[in-house]
Amino acid sequence: MRILLCRHGETPWNAEGRYQGQIDIPLAPTGEAQARALGLRLMEQPITRAVASPLARARRTAELALGDERVGLLTFDEGFKEIAHGEWEGLLATEIRERDPERLRAWREAPDQVLMPGGESLPLVLDRAWPAFARACAGLGPPDTLLLVAHDAVNRVLLCRILGLPLSRVWGFRQAPATLNLLEGPDVDHLEVVRLNDCSHHLPGLFGEAVHRAL
Repeated sequence: MRILLCRHGETPWNAEGRYQGQIDIPLAPTGEAQARALGLRLMEQPITRAVASPLARARRTAELALGDERVGLLTFDEGFKEIAHGEWEGLLATEIRERDPERLRAWREAPDQVLMPGGESLPLVLDRAWPAFARACAGLGPPDTLLLVAHDAVNRVLLCRILGLPLSRVWGFRQAPATLNLLEGPDVDHLEVVRLNDCSHHLPGLFGEAVHRAL
């Protein structure tokens, strides 16, 4: 089976460096354009099944990536929601640095050890996202393709599990807005990462990627 694991397009809060977590922020115009560009890239790719986080930014990205003719394939799973940042949600990274500097430092240096204030940890995200991933892949065979649209932290923990990396390494690779990760294999426990953070469809040049400062 083939899995097209994508992140949602850019939101206004992504661009500002504001932690959105599970607050339901819509796509920015830039994010809509990124999702449409992803859809153009996937236009000729057969898709058997499509699953997304129910949050608006992932839902809309999936809809635009699928296009009008295939949007009926789309279903949603709560397990793919972004990490709950709790008290950090809605705050700029600079504001968190002033209010909660030690936890923010730990989030960058030992992210697997951090429990968000009033929110989740990365292990908790993996505990709900991996079963959702298995549900999304259930019954798919060699010719089948799944489109999965989720979030930065969700994609990172799934990719760590697939690559055999500890969650402490989640910052070891990027997940750009509307990026595409291609996974292939016979089942969820035997997947290969064929492409990682492929955002060439909407970001110009080799070094065109914007680095966002929050999830």
